[in-house]
Amino acid sequence: MEPLAIRINKNDNVVTAKSDIDINTNIVEEKVNTNQHIPVGHKIATKNISKGDDIIKYDTIIGIAKENIKVGDHVHVHNAGMSDKRKDYEFSQGCKNDEILPENERATFMGYRRPNGKVGTRNFIGIISSVNCSATVCKKIAEAFNENILADYENVDGIFSITHGTGCGINSNGLGWELLQSTISGYARHPNFGGLIVIGLGCEVNQVSGMAQTMNWANSDTFKMMTIQEVGGTRKTILEGVEIVKQMLPILNKTKREKVPASELILGLECGGSDAYSGMTANPALGAAVDLLVKNGGTGTLAETPEIFGAEYLLTRRAINKEVGQKIVNFVKWWQEDYLVKFEENKEQLHQDPSPGNKAGGLTTILEKSLGAVAKGGTTNLVDVYQFAESIKAKGFTFMNTPGYDAASVTGLIAGGANMICFTTGRGSVFGCKPAPSIKLATNDDLYNRMTEDMDVNCGKILLGQSTIEEMGEEIFRLILDVASGKQSKSEINGLGDLEFVPWQMGAIT
Repeated sequence: MEPLAIRINKNDNVVTAKSDIDINTNIVEEKVNTNQHIPVGHKIATKNISKGDDIIKYDTIIGIAKENIKVGDHVHVHNAGMSDKRKDYEFSQGCKNDEILPENERATFMGYRRPNGKVGTRNFIGIISSVNCSATVCKKIAEAFNENILADYENVDGIFSITHGTGCGINSNGLGWELLQSTISGYARHPNFGGLIVIGLGCEVNQVSGMAQTMNWANSDTFKMMTIQEVGGTRKTILEGVEIVKQMLPILNKTKREKVPASELILGLECGGSDAYSGMTANPALGAAVDLLVKNGGTGTLAETPEIFGAEYLLTRRAINKEVGQKIVNFVKWWQEDYLVKFEENKEQLHQDPSPGNKAGGLTTILEKSLGAVAKGGTTNLVDVYQFAESIKAKGFTFMNTPGYDAASVTGLIAGGANMICFTTGRGSVFGCKPAPSIKLATNDDLYNRMTEDMDVNCGKILLGQSTIEEMGEEIFRLILDVASGKQSKSEINGLGDLEFVPWQMGAIT
């Protein structure tokens, strides 16, 4: 008889339901009878847990009992809450010698080698606004080119606008302005762009000329800057932009894919719409793929600082030195003691419950969610930690400070240089992004079958016993190479990603 529940560790005092379980059902493998209906993905107590005692999953504390919990009880937000117990950071205690393959043994993919040596997985023309005031102009330029026109340029993957809601009414000496400039700069140098036009209004705080001076930008055949006020208005700017794109197309079309090593990949790691299976299937399977990427000389970058809260000790233990580990600690403290206090007026925000979708999927506390989220990063050493949108230069497993909001987090990763994204989901996020393709990993079989047009990989096969975490990691790694070589992900097939450029905004709007 197939087990009704999943036990992750022998020391856990809860198990997870594999499907909806009726009241008074005998879970034979645990010798437990259910006292209530247990929804799929939710937890069942396998021991009596007194009020104030620890709730253990992954052999780790995920919360405490808010009341006495009996064997067979449904364990969730009604009777369980956050624990204040924290583990020691144990800097670098789990550091090991990672296996890195020699260059001649590494996996390869077909990518676009740029003049500066960087490698793109796509060959786009982007039209990016410096400020919201130029957003519609950028959009109109991109809309002038349809699929029929692009059919003549087989080596060009597309033309799209990159617009946002900020760029003016902000403090030009503040962190928000710095992050906006870093983000736009990161997109401007991204290897998935073969051509780029930066368009401003002309009088905004985030001046195109200022960015050009700071970033050492210069006009070329494939990089142009303009402002609407200098060109002479919206219509003239749109016409000039369209003409520039027409001139860029044949230049970009000369660039062809060539065989390059997997070490040229920077993989951004994201999760959204998580459920209780995320930490059992898709996240550890993605972690196994990241281990393979690192073994082949590549880079995997975990993000979402609020979603490692309570599990940051798992990363500090893997840090190559205390300095790298301390960066993680400093970012978590910054969120608690500075950012949330300043903008949310609630320094306990990181302790709050997961989202409604997370809770519906069986996740009870942010600790439980964080333990699963960290699994996306695999098992190799943590070699560096970056600020939002900072250029990712290290090879190996890294971390970036980003918010938990999917679109903003991925925007930071792409600005940092991520040329591929892997996104795990249990509830069914339909996120897509540009210019980096996004691969969607479903945590369970039901989601994959229900939303198969949006999901690339069914990690639910792990729950069904049809695949191991290691086998699924190998499958994901091979798909990463295929998509990096030009195979379209589901989000690309669906045409998603034009509206997911979301710079991290902070500070007062004046």
